[in-house]
Amino acid sequence: MNVLIFAVAALFAMVIALSVGLFALARQIGVLFERVSPMGALVNDSGPEVGQQTPLFNLPSLTGGSVALGPKPGRSTLVFFLSPTCPVCKKLLPVISSVRKAEGRWLDVVLASDGQKAQHERFIESAKLSDYPYVVSTELGLAYRVARLPYAVLMDEHGVIRAKGLINTREQFDSLFNAFDMKVPSIQTYLDAQHAVQH
Repeated sequence: MNVLIFAVAALFAMVIALSVGLFALARQIGVLFERVSPMGALVNDSGPEVGQQTPLFNLPSLTGGSVALGPKPGRSTLVFFLSPTCPVCKKLLPVISSVRKAEGRWLDVVLASDGQKAQHERFIESAKLSDYPYVVSTELGLAYRVARLPYAVLMDEHGVIRAKGLINTREQFDSLFNAFDMKVPSIQTYLDAQHAVQH
């Protein structure tokens, strides 16, 4: 009988110890999540700033027609800068396709690059990009100060840049649209402001 009482008491003590340990672990995980914030698109300080009017362009598309960048009543525009030799760009093409399908009612997606026209024509064929407007323009990349790829610029129907940055993952892509919806320059800006308020 004494052994049974001792076993039950030991088990009860273990349950209490485990509960305390679980509570402490949950608290530490919360602290870790607060310190390691989600990473949005990496914004550089060069080129037109978020909130400024986009430079106006009217460029021929390798897939036919022309592409006008600027105000478009009722239509926002995502310009995605890529390269046929960029592995990350190729990895993100399914994401681009998904974004275009999901947001097509209000968003136009334009692919942009520079270099040899023939190389891009082969890339369009091999990557099955003939449904996208595809412009090759050194001036466009210079206007946005695109130094690294892949890079994206999201502008609203008035031609105002609402989000931009270096994109390496689906999460960073989503951060552009989150910044657009929240009317903030970037997710980092929003998180920094929230952190400042809390402290």
